[in-house]
Amino acid sequence: MEVFHSLADFKRWRRGFAPDIGFVATMGALHAGHVHLMEESRGRNAATVVSIFVNPLQFGPQEDFTLYPRPIEKDLEVCRNAGVTAVFAPTAESFYAPDHRAYCEVEGLGRYLCGAARPGHFRGVCTVVLKLFHIVRPARAYFGKKDIQQALILKKMVADFDVDLEMELVETMREPSGLAMSSRNAYLTEDERSRAAAIFRGLTLAREAFQQGEQGSEALMEIARREIEASHPTSLQYVEIVSQALLEPVKRVDGPAVLAVAAFYGTTRLIDNVLLE
Repeated sequence: MEVFHSLADFKRWRRGFAPDIGFVATMGALHAGHVHLMEESRGRNAATVVSIFVNPLQFGPQEDFTLYPRPIEKDLEVCRNAGVTAVFAPTAESFYAPDHRAYCEVEGLGRYLCGAARPGHFRGVCTVVLKLFHIVRPARAYFGKKDIQQALILKKMVADFDVDLEMELVETMREPSGLAMSSRNAYLTEDERSRAAAIFRGLTLAREAFQQGEQGSEALMEIARREIEASHPTSLQYVEIVSQALLEPVKRVDGPAVLAVAAFYGTTRLIDNVLLE
């Protein structure tokens, strides 16, 4: 497995590499969910490239950029065991020039859910991912459905800019309790981790009600909200149903939609969702 910390070195390697590449963009602190994306890539591509880069552009002023875990040696071992071909792990100083001024934003799709809670977040995500796409030039890129708003925004970015790759959205990997796997789960105490399993229970109950015929958004959100609030989260930031096309709230689920949740347990912000379709 090749490891590159220099942008110039990676570009030089990429120029001499012809086979199709599958790409998994990460911020490190890798877990089984990331490994699942790597395995999906290995199954369809001649080579797999993983980026490990904690992107400062997507963190707000009150968020945990400096505290975000960076276990690089452990992450490299995870990639090596997963059969990754190359890892691109640049520093922020080498990735963004001191006079960097170009940014990418998909208008409209970030008005609700995490976009409302984290202003500027998706501009940072789109900027780093578009830059990585230009550097890596993959045939396919793999993203998890846990971050569904991010995934749908990136799909729109790829379509609007005619980026020549396939976006592959992969099912969320979960712990035995149902809790969605996330790098931030490492911050949870055992009690918080146990209580946070209520997020997926609430989402599942609401999805079952939808499958049994309930289409009213308020009724479905209340089912999820009641189950989650019973676990006493520190804060339930949002429970929302939005359309998959526009990521805007809908009063009635009569087309493809997303039921999404963001909640704090202790100081850890967790997100999850289910698709209603």
